[in-house]
Amino acid sequence: MKSKKLYIFSVHFFIALTFWQCTPTSNTSNQSAPNIIYILADDLGYGELGCYGQKKIETPHIDVLAKGGMMFTNHYSGAPVCAPARCILLTGKHAGHSFVRGNHEWGTRGNVWDFNEMYRDSSLEGQYPIPDSLYTIGEFLQENNYVTGLVGKWGLGAPGTEGTPNSQGFDFFYGYNCQRQAHTLFPTHLWKNHERHLLDNELVIPHKEYPAGLDPNDSNSYAPYHQNDYAPTAMQDEALAFIKRQKDNQPFFLYYATPIPHVPLQAPKRWVKHYREKFGEEEPYTGKSYFPNQYPRATYAAMISYLDEQVGELIQTLKDYGRYENTLIIFTSDNGPTYAGGADTPFFDSAAPFETVREKIKGQLNEGGIRVPMIAHWHGHIKEGSKSDHISSFYDVFATVADLIDKPTPLTDGISFMPTLLNKEQKSHDHLYWEFPSYGGQQAVRKGKWKGIRKNILEESNTEIALYNLDNDPQEKIDVSADYPEIVKEIALIMNDEHDTSPIERFRMAAIGD
Repeated sequence: MKSKKLYIFSVHFFIALTFWQCTPTSNTSNQSAPNIIYILADDLGYGELGCYGQKKIETPHIDVLAKGGMMFTNHYSGAPVCAPARCILLTGKHAGHSFVRGNHEWGTRGNVWDFNEMYRDSSLEGQYPIPDSLYTIGEFLQENNYVTGLVGKWGLGAPGTEGTPNSQGFDFFYGYNCQRQAHTLFPTHLWKNHERHLLDNELVIPHKEYPAGLDPNDSNSYAPYHQNDYAPTAMQDEALAFIKRQKDNQPFFLYYATPIPHVPLQAPKRWVKHYREKFGEEEPYTGKSYFPNQYPRATYAAMISYLDEQVGELIQTLKDYGRYENTLIIFTSDNGPTYAGGADTPFFDSAAPFETVREKIKGQLNEGGIRVPMIAHWHGHIKEGSKSDHISSFYDVFATVADLIDKPTPLTDGISFMPTLLNKEQKSHDHLYWEFPSYGGQQAVRKGKWKGIRKNILEESNTEIALYNLDNDPQEKIDVSADYPEIVKEIALIMNDEHDTSPIERFRMAAIGD
């Protein structure tokens, strides 16, 4: 706990089922407070899991997780891109109050997109740091006798700043400090607490043209993009080790922020081979965005199935070490599916039942950009095979964690969804609120069946609100604002009331009063 802080508060179904049914090999933990594992996939669409309707990508372990727990059908990220979603999750403050409201690469330090310079100078890594004054879930749980760990992608503060994981409530950190470094899954290094952990990979610069003269149908042309140490595997090893070393009488919190399936398209070869055989021949991706790939569809599916495999390994480890029955596991995604880097998300209908089109997925406050899968599993506590249509958001997680361990609820914008998990009477939000000062500038409100969206606030100083009835029009195709002026007026007032001017100029939008 930092002294300055005040106490204010993720093959086939049969294989997976068999894997899960193995019995533990050690004694059941004698602790009383539950362990918490929060698995955050990166750019995983609402429709990319078998249990949520996916037909082409195999996710048997996650499907079993859902079968043994609860699926949420109205759960939302706090933002449509990485950094703000993570800040909102960890602090419980929605985007109108959050310190981080968009990706901020902090370019005033120098050429932060130069990967050679970043390799030489670690101070160029990372994003704009969250301040010491913010109070996170990690700090709250540390104060309540939890051992806290973060494995995966951070994105909330550069090395050497007060925004690093170890300074924000995490006893242990392993992964990417920097979102830009995560643009390769074979990086030169990851971070272990405050030190670089060098990997057996050479520096290969992302975002370059496909080399002239190379045959895109020759697998040798892609050799530089598949090296020795695959970051998701290294992270999995550290996540499992974190679980194994915890003492039986002390609860732990593991925030597992995997970089999968965020592009670049890089996956274990055995899984790519599996999907090549399943999908057949396809056109190589040789675009400039991220890295080229000979089998883009097969590789994208392979990434998700590898993540699914990792979830199965994690569950088995909990069982082997007697921690399974007393662990709440939440699996979700930071935002909707991508449109970049060769990821053919329309092929997979990744945002289904919402539209998988660039204008309505990652980076957008449409349903496909912010509604995400969410599975909660706690053996013996959450009803198996249950579903909930409770409307909830990332900024509810902090309050839920406090409720879970029966501690005073932090001063957040959230409402605990613990009653829903335990099939008790649940308090509902009057509305959910989002804002996003990028991709043209956007605001959105969900109030019951109604969804109001403003777009192009920055580019066109637009303040008009499009209105959609999600009960009849979940794909947000029919603007009914002209038919319901009173609803529009009500949503406009909510947008005004929930928005505070950001202390960071980059996140301000003049057309809404900043």
